[in-house]
Amino acid sequence: MTALTIDVHAHVLLPEIEALVGGLPGLAEARALDARRNGPAALAVNGPMVRERVPLLTDPTVRLAAMDRQGVDVQLVSPSPSHYHYWADEETAEKLCRLAGEATAAHCSAAPDRLRGLGLVPLQHPRLAVRALDHALEQGLSGVEISSHAPGRELSDPAYEPLWSRAEESGAVLFLHPFGCTLDERLDQWYLSNTVGQPTENAVALSHLIFSGVLDRHPGLKVIAAHGGGYLPTHIGRSDHAWSTRSDAGAGCAHLPSSYLKRLYFDSLVHDPHVLGELVRVAGPDRVCLGSDYPFDMGTEDPVGALRAARLSEADFDAVRGGNAAALLNLIPA
Repeated sequence: MTALTIDVHAHVLLPEIEALVGGLPGLAEARALDARRNGPAALAVNGPMVRERVPLLTDPTVRLAAMDRQGVDVQLVSPSPSHYHYWADEETAEKLCRLAGEATAAHCSAAPDRLRGLGLVPLQHPRLAVRALDHALEQGLSGVEISSHAPGRELSDPAYEPLWSRAEESGAVLFLHPFGCTLDERLDQWYLSNTVGQPTENAVALSHLIFSGVLDRHPGLKVIAAHGGGYLPTHIGRSDHAWSTRSDAGAGCAHLPSSYLKRLYFDSLVHDPHVLGELVRVAGPDRVCLGSDYPFDMGTEDPVGALRAARLSEADFDAVRGGNAAALLNLIPA
């Protein structure tokens, strides 16, 4: 029996989504906010970077050839986070999520033994989220991708309780991938909006899930945090200290914050073998999965090589390379 190599962090671009929202009220304002947060220098690089990768993002044949070069057997494919459009009204958001699920499922149908997909839910409209999750699962997708927050709502918001309950009950995967950082213009130079913003958003979102007790109430949730969970896993000792010494910090969750890392999953995309080794240590070798951020420039073109550089034990290497994701996605090696 051959172990699978499984990449849980890979994206698909869905032109149908952008056609749906094009020209709608709110789009221009959202794009202006995105431009303000990233700054002109980043936008000047982002446009050409994405355009040259369109075949990698849209053509399953090109994707599969790239996977072969990387030695990846299976990708968990999620929509580009640029498709969230959390500004959209209820009617548009519901159409968008249905379209995202159907289009992602169609993309993955080109090679169902190698491509598994995720849909989207409208975090800005919590009452629609369960229906969107169910629709994604009906398309044969493994779950949904969510950002670190929606406008005016953190992931600790009680309005999301039905979503967490349904995801836990159904076994759906929730892939936590931020898009945009609320530090705004403080990060609008040198691509700090991504290099600092993404790991910050990951840490904030995971802290809301932990400290609010979401993971106490829903211990069976399957949450995969992109970018290795950001800053939180390597700085979790500060959270433990606050929980232990302050009544306000410890009021919402039952256990030390660090203990919840072993209830979450993390991708391996941290760009530093020492940080990856620490992530495996604090979360456990059964809680880290291979991730590449295919095919964007902030990812890695050699995810297996990046994992090998962490010098894990053979058993831990095999678990991260694919064993953990195979169990998470209910895949049986051939």
